[in-house]
Amino acid sequence: MTVVPKKSLGQHFLVDENILGVIGRLAALEPDDVVLEVGPGLGILTRYLAERTRLVHAVEIDRSLAESLSATVSAHENVRLVYGDALRLDLGALEPPPRKLVANLPYSIATPLVVETLESTPSVGHWCVMVQREVADRFFAVPRTKAYGAVSVLVQLTATKTGFHPVPPTVFRPRPRVESALVAFTRVLGSSLAGVRPIVEGAFAHRRKTLANSIAIAGLASRARVEEALDAIGRTAQARAEELAPGEFVALAEELA
Repeated sequence: MTVVPKKSLGQHFLVDENILGVIGRLAALEPDDVVLEVGPGLGILTRYLAERTRLVHAVEIDRSLAESLSATVSAHENVRLVYGDALRLDLGALEPPPRKLVANLPYSIATPLVVETLESTPSVGHWCVMVQREVADRFFAVPRTKAYGAVSVLVQLTATKTGFHPVPPTVFRPRPRVESALVAFTRVLGSSLAGVRPIVEGAFAHRRKTLANSIAIAGLASRARVEEALDAIGRTAQARAEELAPGEFVALAEELA
């Protein structure tokens, strides 16, 4: 059957199987892996994963793909198709728990999904995701750059980059108007976003304002209290969010606590 990609869901189906080997290498796939795939689309990556791992949890929001997707993976009993919104499902409750997230992520959910799995799906220890190149650059951007933002801080506080590979529009149908990239990273054992995530997101909510003002607007602490905390970590009251390194946000959150 002919499947028409839905623009409203940001669907760009993976159609070039030549990229699968790169994904497999960056994902460091092993026979005993339990993998979470979000947005399987036509199932090309799903089938590849199923042939190389113990089990694949494939989460798809578009139920109109059920017939074609089921047909693609019908020969693989180790694929569990789950239909629903990955941002609303309790991915941490999947059994057996996924160890890796390997996916061609829909552009519209890439950033929130990565952050949510970092915080709420502790079984996942490795990510290999296909995302818009601009998003991939944000994950490991450095302070005082345009790309540096809340997601940069949150990802870098919990993970280290292990791989990166630019991806041209030609591997998708329809072809997106932007470049994409595969980015791989591994969880830092013992890391946590508890207590620091609200501060980070509040700090970057109003980039043109000082960090103290932005956090105050978010209702997390008074401007005076934030300025005191900034002074305690060696920053001035005029500091902006993009100036602080990830570790400084941890120190700031501790002071505000």
